[in-house]
Amino acid sequence: MTIQDLYLKLEEAYDEMVSIRRYLHQHPELSFQEVQTAKYIGDYYRKIGVEVKENVGGNGVVARIKGGLPGKTVALRADFDALPIHEETNVPYQSKVPGVMHACGHDGHTATLLVLARILNEMKDELPGEYVMIHQHAEEYAPGGAISMIKDGCLEGVDVIFGTHLWSPLEYGTVSYRKGPIMAAADRFEITIKGYGGHGAQPHKTKDAIVIGSQLVMSLQQIVSRRVDPIHSAVVTVASFVAENAFNVIADSAKLSGTVRTFNEDVRDFIEEEIERIVKGTCLTAGCEFSYEYHRGYPAVVNHESETDFLVTCAEKVTDISEVALAAPEMGGEDFAYYLQHVKGTFFFTGAKPENVETPYPHHHPKFNINEKSMLIAAKTLGTAAIEYHTVPAMEGIAKI
Repeated sequence: MTIQDLYLKLEEAYDEMVSIRRYLHQHPELSFQEVQTAKYIGDYYRKIGVEVKENVGGNGVVARIKGGLPGKTVALRADFDALPIHEETNVPYQSKVPGVMHACGHDGHTATLLVLARILNEMKDELPGEYVMIHQHAEEYAPGGAISMIKDGCLEGVDVIFGTHLWSPLEYGTVSYRKGPIMAAADRFEITIKGYGGHGAQPHKTKDAIVIGSQLVMSLQQIVSRRVDPIHSAVVTVASFVAENAFNVIADSAKLSGTVRTFNEDVRDFIEEEIERIVKGTCLTAGCEFSYEYHRGYPAVVNHESETDFLVTCAEKVTDISEVALAAPEMGGEDFAYYLQHVKGTFFFTGAKPENVETPYPHHHPKFNINEKSMLIAAKTLGTAAIEYHTVPAMEGIAKI
């Protein structure tokens, strides 16, 4: 058995991959509600005779394929939840669920891993080690599915983990990678200003929550621009400012919410503390009360050096790949981060820019779509990494982040 045999089988199974992806695209389910999707995945594995465990940490599904030869245990992960977005693509396989859409490629991730698993199972007698297929629910919504699946044992005995994201902004035929931080920690905050409302003609008798909130927005922008070392990337975004009133009424309350993105844990801690300090100071000066909540989301995705180098050598063997490129750090979040805190591994991007499109719609957009051929590249890259990892020297120790 050679890697070329794997590639040939995957190419022959491409139509099946597309069929699965389009079925899942038509039947999306939101985070923590993916009951039928999980059942579909479990049924697929039972049909091909693979050991499968359902309800792992919630709606997660884990399948294990044991090779006929001794070797390491390699995990591959795909997520399968959708988003609360009403689809506007007008493709024949458009979502049949109003207000719910696979707008991030998770349907493609799942189809990729299912077909790859089927082929690995067919070849298992000639393969070394064990292959753990982690189908994860609830990636889109913190606390996410990864952390509960890990607690429920999905990484038991695993030596290494690989994962990919089909990435529509990236040209088809490209695989991009990065050692160290590749995706940011994703946190959110909520601030409520409790002022004292009144008549729009008598501002001197009020504590204007809109003015106070506006001061906060401007002050928060200075955390990154003036308080964080420019060497460290960070984002503080106020995404919502709500203080709805009649045109002649001064608001007595305002609600602000937003997100913080960081790569460095010390910077993450600092920004959380700075937001609270600024809110306290601004509201104290204005003589009003407030409430402040900071919700920690996923940590940064930090790839391991040796495993990333190994992944690059695997991608360079895939003839469909025209470029293996260094990725810029992404400020988006991913709970694949939790797996990398427990075992070594790497997470990479597979170019999925649709054909004949100059500017693709971004992830989480109602018109988002992918080039389905990217699934074949993802399957070949993951399959190569899974099989050939058994040939690399043992690397001792557990990941330390």
